[in-house]
Amino acid sequence: MQQKAKTPNNSDTDRSALDTPTDLEKQSTMKVAAEINKLVADALALYVKTKNFHWHMSGPHFRDYHLLLDEQASQISAAVDPLAERVRKLGQPTLRSISHIAKLSRIKDNNEEFVSPYDMLSELLEDNKAMAEALRDAHKVCDDNEDIATASLLENFLDETEKRTWFLFEAARGAGPGGH
Repeated sequence: MQQKAKTPNNSDTDRSALDTPTDLEKQSTMKVAAEINKLVADALALYVKTKNFHWHMSGPHFRDYHLLLDEQASQISAAVDPLAERVRKLGQPTLRSISHIAKLSRIKDNNEEFVSPYDMLSELLEDNKAMAEALRDAHKVCDDNEDIATASLLENFLDETEKRTWFLFEAARGAGPGGH
């Protein structure tokens, strides 16, 4: 078995190459990064579920729901990179694979062959409420560890999550299980 040639400067080949300077304590950055990585995993899982429901929407309100879910999926997707990059700014590693996402995500998959429009909206409503709760919990960790920048970033995403929850609630209000 052939060994890798060592470079004169091992910093390019080990974990320390990913360190980023920060005035925050190492333990603090690790605690915040752990919470933010879970949020990144949640956002990716919620994005895929929202797109799944977008692609499989049916019924008399198809166009409205289809467009709503596409808009929401785009908003969720737009949150992923800033969150992951914030973890890196803290000098910590972020997600590396689908299995890592699955390990950390608290959003449950829906692999059903058919889901009614009402059930789609209801499930996404609950997932977004759970995401809001997770964002608030992560904000507390940021506060406890004096990470103002990450806390500030989370506040915008929390507001967007609450708006998605509101829209899903209103879209599903009065609708029957058939989506009417």
